[in-house]
Amino acid sequence: MSDPKQEPEDELAGTEQPFVAHLMELRDRLIKAMLAIAVAVGILAIYPGPGPLYDMLAAPLVAHLPKGTTLIATSVISPFMVPLKILLMTGFLLALPFVLYQIWAFVAPGLYTHEKKLVLPLVISSTILFLIGVAFCYFFVFGQVFKFIQSFAPKSITAAPDIEAYLSFVLTMFLAFGVAFEVPVAVVVLARLGIVEIEKLKAFRSYFVVLAFIIAAIVTPPDVVSQLALAIPMILLYELGIWAAKVFIKHTQPPSEEA
Repeated sequence: MSDPKQEPEDELAGTEQPFVAHLMELRDRLIKAMLAIAVAVGILAIYPGPGPLYDMLAAPLVAHLPKGTTLIATSVISPFMVPLKILLMTGFLLALPFVLYQIWAFVAPGLYTHEKKLVLPLVISSTILFLIGVAFCYFFVFGQVFKFIQSFAPKSITAAPDIEAYLSFVLTMFLAFGVAFEVPVAVVVLARLGIVEIEKLKAFRSYFVVLAFIIAAIVTPPDVVSQLALAIPMILLYELGIWAAKVFIKHTQPPSEEA
């Protein structure tokens, strides 16, 4: 007859692998991820191609430039390097779900069931939120920002932005909005790990509003439109994170030691 006080069996018992086996699996996962990125880049290089990809990226700015005005290249190799960088960036974003799956497949065997319930939703949600942030920046923020900036430009000035400067600006904005949209994930992680209690997160609301506007003022251009477009979603996502934290804490608790 079994002892009722006996500790529950470790669900990971017998799954240990030699260190070399882990390295070989990691190598295989990295190779698969790199191949996925290479395939995505190859497909995009054929259709629509590096040039059309750059035209698509530059469309929000070109739409608000004076008629007949185009972007310029101040470096000899810029017309080649800038579209190539955009091609690689787009290929990586296209293959990102498969890359994250390879990371998950490598890590998952070493996690308990309740840990998988926490990690997998966070990986998926963080990816979706990042892509939503980038899309929000491209389809809404860019149009409003460029329209606002051009409305203040004197008629005696002909705007002809450099393509490298524009690419740097775009990547900075994409990164800022992508990371800003990760606020719910950060709130969930802090609450789930017990670093900050949910009640303290609720009490921090008013301070976070100020913090959101400070961050928006630092990472966005000095115009009201882009700052509001970043700060307001961060505040709303903070509230979403508090609600999501309650759900995650409820459904990702480790099994009781008393079976």
